[in-house]
Amino acid sequence: MQCVGHEPCRKREKKLLNRLKRLKGQIEALERAIEEDRECARVLQQATSCRGALDGFIAEVIEDHIREHMIDPDTSRDDPRTVAAEELVEIVHAYLT
Repeated sequence: MQCVGHEPCRKREKKLLNRLKRLKGQIEALERAIEEDRECARVLQQATSCRGALDGFIAEVIEDHIREHMIDPDTSRDDPRTVAAEELVEIVHAYLT
């Protein structure tokens, strides 16, 4: 992520990396389920969990991008562009999470 040296950026980065580590664990579990010839329902359940985790990661990255690059921190929260950006964040979360 592109903001350098800011504490909030490091926290967001750590949060995203933790999400990816959990996702990696879920994908490894999915891989094991396939290698162990688990029943289809179990494999699909694992795959659905992976998709949900990835969707959550994508939603976080989109939200961070909107807040970092589309919302001017110096404008009022009532500014139409800020309101529209916040609505977009809500839509993304509703769709992906």
